[in-house]
Amino acid sequence: MTGQVTAHDALPPGKTVWEHCLGTGVAPNPQYYNSFNPTLREVLARPPRRILELGCSAGKLGEFIREKYPEAHHTGIEMNPEAAALARTRLARVIEARLEDIDFAAEGIAPGSIDTFIAGDVLEHLYDPWRALQRVRPLLADDAQVAVSVPNVRNLGLLAELHDGGTWKYTPAGLLDVTHIRFFTIKDLFRMLEETGYAPANVKMNLDARYEALFNANRGKPSVSIQVGRVRLENLAEPELLEYCTLQFVVLAHPKPRAANDPSAA
Repeated sequence: MTGQVTAHDALPPGKTVWEHCLGTGVAPNPQYYNSFNPTLREVLARPPRRILELGCSAGKLGEFIREKYPEAHHTGIEMNPEAAALARTRLARVIEARLEDIDFAAEGIAPGSIDTFIAGDVLEHLYDPWRALQRVRPLLADDAQVAVSVPNVRNLGLLAELHDGGTWKYTPAGLLDVTHIRFFTIKDLFRMLEETGYAPANVKMNLDARYEALFNANRGKPSVSIQVGRVRLENLAEPELLEYCTLQFVVLAHPKPRAANDPSAA
């Protein structure tokens, strides 16, 4: 989940962000249970049949997908017991485990059986998102669609804070959520997908509300120069300006064809 920190995410008096959000026995932010990214449904290129969602939280996205695609069978993976219990009221099935610990054969999920895989606002929380994507790859049909969303580290707000304030300040939620482990630009996200067996096909940018007006005022121009705080950026092409004004990337990808010597090709 990305977004700006709200009053709901304010720290209790006398607590630091790491004391409040990290450590054993710390409950996840309820905002993660009650929120979802609707663009993950919008980016899908065709109706899903069998969905596997990594980090399904309380199943709100699955509920949203079911409104449009009621025939789809949705399996969620969620390691938090409280969230998994809620997700079971909304999804066809929930596997309560870490991805690394799941025996997919024992769970009845055969290679090539999943036509839609979703990893929404979860890869940035993983120590090794590369191997997570590789782990799922054999489960996907050759024509599967893969919807992934991550927060944008090449964001004007982060750049200005780093330059003007000299800080990379972790927060309870948002772009610098203290539980984020990995950080991506759009190029780095594409590289990760390419290196783990996927071909990016489409990307949607969820604009940062702080910079939406800035982007709209300058779209269509061949070159743009802007200033935020003491940071001045010159000669930006529209795709660069769009990335700087973006809060979150939502990418649709497809599995690359398996090599003949790939064991998962059998």
